[in-house]
Amino acid sequence: MLVVLGILIFFLGLLFSIAWHELGHLTTAKMFGVKVTQYMVGFGRTIFSRKKGETEYGVKAVPFGGFIRMIGMFPPQKEQEYGRTASSAPWRAMVEDARQAVAEEVRPEDSHRQFYQRKPWKRIIVMAAGPFMNLILAVGIFTTVLMAYGVAQPTTTVSSVSECVVSAKAQNVSECPEGAPKSPAAQAGFRPDDEIVSFNGERVESWQELRGSIRNSTGTATVVVERDGRTLTLHPDLIPNTQPKINDSDEYVEVGFLGITPTQHLVRQSFGDVVTRIGSMIGMTAQKVVELPSKVPDLVAAIGGQERESDSPVGVVGASRLGGEVLSYDELSVGARMITMVQLLAGVNLSLFLINMLPILPLDGGHIAGALWESLRRKLARLVRRPDPGPFDTAKLMPVAYVVSLVFIAYSLLVLVADIVNPVTLT
Repeated sequence: MLVVLGILIFFLGLLFSIAWHELGHLTTAKMFGVKVTQYMVGFGRTIFSRKKGETEYGVKAVPFGGFIRMIGMFPPQKEQEYGRTASSAPWRAMVEDARQAVAEEVRPEDSHRQFYQRKPWKRIIVMAAGPFMNLILAVGIFTTVLMAYGVAQPTTTVSSVSECVVSAKAQNVSECPEGAPKSPAAQAGFRPDDEIVSFNGERVESWQELRGSIRNSTGTATVVVERDGRTLTLHPDLIPNTQPKINDSDEYVEVGFLGITPTQHLVRQSFGDVVTRIGSMIGMTAQKVVELPSKVPDLVAAIGGQERESDSPVGVVGASRLGGEVLSYDELSVGARMITMVQLLAGVNLSLFLINMLPILPLDGGHIAGALWESLRRKLARLVRRPDPGPFDTAKLMPVAYVVSLVFIAYSLLVLVADIVNPVTLT
């Protein structure tokens, strides 16, 4: 029941994120006098709608996105181009069909309220408002969590002691394999709740400092711990072991190994720390967006039954399943589960912001790029005293938009199948 409830809650959070995105487009378009005929969450058949004023608000059957419909997205065809239309290439017919469909929505009394008639800077604001609403939501969630709740950071108190030595490259090892040697910590008598005071005569102030000392040491070490109010000196015999490189879990190195796991405690972050962390999150998410095409082989292999990578892209179904897992994860408190869910939702919004800002149609970034190009060429025309070239005709890029849409649909279907047959899980 918790899994189902978590899926439902997270799914509703995703729908809210979509509606929030489209709200940015809607409010700025109306602010600049553009007529908006529809505000919809989802695609396909309309489940529910209600008209208020000149805009129809509703929900559609396929909840994988949303849209607002503004009149006059494309400028009319220039007079000198009419003669070329009949003998044009097939793609030109596609362009003119799109242009005609847009023109049919414009009534004579609304001819002055078309999107293409607005100045480039206004069109940029309208198209950027949607992605930036996602960014605002993500930053707001992360800031609230980091400053009010805090970040789990390791301490010098032992949480658990490894029973045996297993290479970090060994996957999904929950029990000690037969013949595996006992860990140095187990042999030396370390216990959970031991607080490590010093290592080889040097006082320990933080887990990061202790971890560095352990990884740089082999052989017999002297470790002072505090246990039940008493001070004890233990002498573990550290051994080399293969472990992930610090700050790069994909690379492994041979380092000193003790076999303890630290406890975690929550530390509230300062505003400066929040800015640094969010900047790092944006950079990391941007890198993952760039890597999306390279993930196709992994998705195909996952559908075929191979192990799915932990950083594999997920869609609405996969993200909702993760939300269900989080809510049912009994190793966390209820509060920690809810915090994890909202942070997961914030991560999704960060991804939506970056993907929608890509400068290709039909994404918002494609319209922004078109408006920027129009502004630039108009300024250049004034500079060299040439006639105003007029609005940039984004309709001419519709064939590209159709190709990009097909690629996105194919990729989304690939992710959907992978999320169903071989989903990414917390474990």
